[in-house]
Amino acid sequence: IPAAMKAQQHSSESDGAGIALVGVHTDSGTDDLRRFLKGQGGSAGSAGGPATTLGVPGTGGGGSGPGGRFHKPSVGYRLGRRKALFEKRKRISDYALVMALFGIIMMVIENELSAAHVYEKNSVYSMAVKTLITVSTIMLMGLIVAYHALEVQLFMIDNCADDWRIAMTPRRVAQILAELAVCAVHPLPGDQRFTWTTKLANHSNRIRSREVPVDVTLSLPMFLRLYLICRVMLLHSKLFTDASSRSIGALNRINFNTRFVLKTLMTICPGTVLLVFMVSLWIIASWTLRLCERYHDEEHANLLNTMWLTAITFLSVGYGDIVPNTYCGRGIAVTTGLMGAGCTALVVAVIARKLELTRAEKHVHNFMMDTQLTKRLKNAAANVLRETWLIYKNTRLVKRVNPSKVRAHQRKFLLAIYSLRKVKMDQRKLMDNASTITDMAKTQNSVYEMVSDMNARQELFDERLASLEERLVAIHEQLEALPDAVARCCNSSLSQPPVPSQSYPPGSLLPSQQQQLQQQQQVPPDCGGPYPAAVPGQPSYPPHPPPKHTHLHPDDAASLTSRPSWSSVNLSGGRLGVMAPPMVARSGSTEN
Repeated sequence: IPAAMKAQQHSSESDGAGIALVGVHTDSGTDDLRRFLKGQGGSAGSAGGPATTLGVPGTGGGGSGPGGRFHKPSVGYRLGRRKALFEKRKRISDYALVMALFGIIMMVIENELSAAHVYEKNSVYSMAVKTLITVSTIMLMGLIVAYHALEVQLFMIDNCADDWRIAMTPRRVAQILAELAVCAVHPLPGDQRFTWTTKLANHSNRIRSREVPVDVTLSLPMFLRLYLICRVMLLHSKLFTDASSRSIGALNRINFNTRFVLKTLMTICPGTVLLVFMVSLWIIASWTLRLCERYHDEEHANLLNTMWLTAITFLSVGYGDIVPNTYCGRGIAVTTGLMGAGCTALVVAVIARKLELTRAEKHVHNFMMDTQLTKRLKNAAANVLRETWLIYKNTRLVKRVNPSKVRAHQRKFLLAIYSLRKVKMDQRKLMDNASTITDMAKTQNSVYEMVSDMNARQELFDERLASLEERLVAIHEQLEALPDAVARCCNSSLSQPPVPSQSYPPGSLLPSQQQQLQQQQQVPPDCGGPYPAAVPGQPSYPPHPPPKHTHLHPDDAASLTSRPSWSSVNLSGGRLGVMAPPMVARSGSTEN
């Protein structure tokens, strides 16, 4: 029973891991999914109502697919589903921008027509236009909710989540609420007014109160809907939609957001981006300033005057001939000044970048300057040599020295030296300025080529050294085998009968000892090894082992093989490593 309980617990844990891996959430078909993971199959839906799955094709009640078998979402299906959600999100973002622009345009039309007294705020035409604005606002809010719903679905697919509430982080909730609050502000149908009191700076600081429609305060925040332009630019950017670009960005840990897209546009076409932004800001700021000021001052009722005020504020000039009176107009003027300062800095940066030399132009300029400095250096060196010779000539090679001429040449000599130093300093500065990233890359390439060449030479040297080692090993083996070959040659020479001789030179052996030594050499190897056996009646000597590495000179080896008999070999020399027996004195000889 405990073993069965452990097996059941292990199977339940593995099933839970499988459910988390697949990313499918079922309310009542969990048992069927476990059966599928175990390989049992079967239809589901016996435990309750229909199961809710995340994008599984062909899933119905209980998580069963076509043919009564459950189909888990594969990686290919998830990628296809993700691509479809991307396209749907792009279309919804486009529709949201269209609704936002439609509401802004209708708001501007309604304010201009009512300010020009074409119709009143309580007329049917005003109610119809404001109703269109309200309907577009409601549609815009619905599209924003749908956009974020698609964002949540994409989050669930990317992270294999089984519940949409996992994606609802506090940051996402705050973003959704902020967007809904920004897009919900619009002029309501009807004629609501409030009293607006302000001090007129252009008219001796008179205080004036006017009945102003509430639409003024509700119309200005509608321009905040233009943030949707950045979202549409991001979703339609090739950097965002291209799979290869996103893969490279993911490998380099780059987040493809609106900031990255705007930076890219500023790099590709900075002039166009700045021109569009500045013109749009100028027009919007002029119209909003006119909307705030025209109810108190007739000068601001003219759009050209407000455009003039916005332009001089934007450029940080500020003549003071036209000034805003209301706090609303002053706030717009301050915002315009801040935007103008930023745009002016961007314009200066763009112009400086346009006036900067390109890489090729820099290389050409540096080459020309280097050539000119080289010529100046040669001229300065020639002047130094010339003045040195003239000073020597006027002081050593003349009969009478002219001091004024010598001083003139010395003065020119010093000027030539100063000129030479200045040219060398200019060359050093040119080399420092020419050390850019490109030159460093070229230097790195040259160093890499040198190192590669050195590595190739090192590999060739290693190969030659290995071949030399192999040859040395072969020579060593031959040298080790040389003593055996010499011993065999000696044995073959010893096996020949000795030449009879009546005279025995000094240091030779007696015939009896020679026969005894031959018998010892003819002993087979298995009877005692290479050492001669002891003969009865003769004194025995301790054998000496032959040295392992005993090498003969080629002349000695040739002489050994050419000698006909044993009597011509002097064994007392110790070349073969065999100790000679004691010499016996001959009769009538005085030598031992």
